[in-house]
Amino acid sequence: MTRRTASIVRNTSETSIKVEIDLDGRGQWDTRTGIRFLDHMISHVAKHGVFDIKVASNGPDQHHVVEDVAICLGQAFNKALGEKRGIVRMAHAVVPMDEALVLVAVDIGGRGYARIEATLGDKVEDLSSDLVRHFLESFAIEGRFNLHAKVLEGINDHHKVEALFKALGRALGAATRIDERLAGQIPSTKDVIEG
Repeated sequence: MTRRTASIVRNTSETSIKVEIDLDGRGQWDTRTGIRFLDHMISHVAKHGVFDIKVASNGPDQHHVVEDVAICLGQAFNKALGEKRGIVRMAHAVVPMDEALVLVAVDIGGRGYARIEATLGDKVEDLSSDLVRHFLESFAIEGRFNLHAKVLEGINDHHKVEALFKALGRALGAATRIDERLAGQIPSTKDVIEG
């Protein structure tokens, strides 16, 4: 089987981003966004999705770095999947982290959509909390997958967000796995997944 890899470079007047992804990786990561907590969260997607992810970014403000990293990661994810032949396509994960409990469900069906239900304070470590939602939405839209993420329980914002990203990694890891029973078919009654 051909390895499912992709690289995206995006240079704008606001940011400079390079993302590489290997969907058939070993859960390795090298993330250098300049935002420590974002690097930590992307590492969970890599580790728990068993993807190899490299991210390098520069930019003067947090909002545009987070947004553009999510855009590039989503585009790389979608590109690496190609026609999406043989993938499981839909998956979910329920992940606890101490008092926090999170549910994430995904459908890699070619339509980008995100619904995020998480009550957070103003900031989580060095990241503005609203950018957690914005990252997940941008990633799903550019990745051309449906994402439903819900914090079911939790007190500590760090735990809630970390459980979100671990669950996202687990769900995407399961959804991108090849199902040998499909024998390379596209997992859709339409015989095509757009995007």
